[in-house]
Amino acid sequence: MAGGSGGEGEPEFQVAPMIDVLLVLLIFFMSITSAQVLRVDKGINLPVAPHGTKRDDKAAAGLINISWDKSQANARFKLDDRELNPQQPKEIIHELRQRKGSNEKFRLLIRADQNCHAKFIAEALGWGAAAGIDQIAFAGLNHSN
Repeated sequence: MAGGSGGEGEPEFQVAPMIDVLLVLLIFFMSITSAQVLRVDKGINLPVAPHGTKRDDKAAAGLINISWDKSQANARFKLDDRELNPQQPKEIIHELRQRKGSNEKFRLLIRADQNCHAKFIAEALGWGAAAGIDQIAFAGLNHSN
């Protein structure tokens, strides 16, 4: 005497409750995942910072990649994956200010090539400061390649 409907056929599998659970899990994982994916320029050789530590916070961030063009002895700036024109700093500052909005935890991450001159890094720092961003981090490697 087994429980159930007493019929001889296969038991029915209820799909609707499983779909409900999967949707709840999907919404949960989407809400805890950072909304912005940083686009990293793989052509940049980061400097070595042996005592650097990795930041684990998931705060919203803007990413400035500064690559070094050896042939022209000049830096190229990218905000996330879009090329920046350093001759128009007001536009860059305006965009950074818009991205920050009223988010007090917004931070700016600067990834500069190890051959890049300090004056170009200082220029990117100035854009962040003028945009009102007070949390600025630098990317580096804790080991040599």
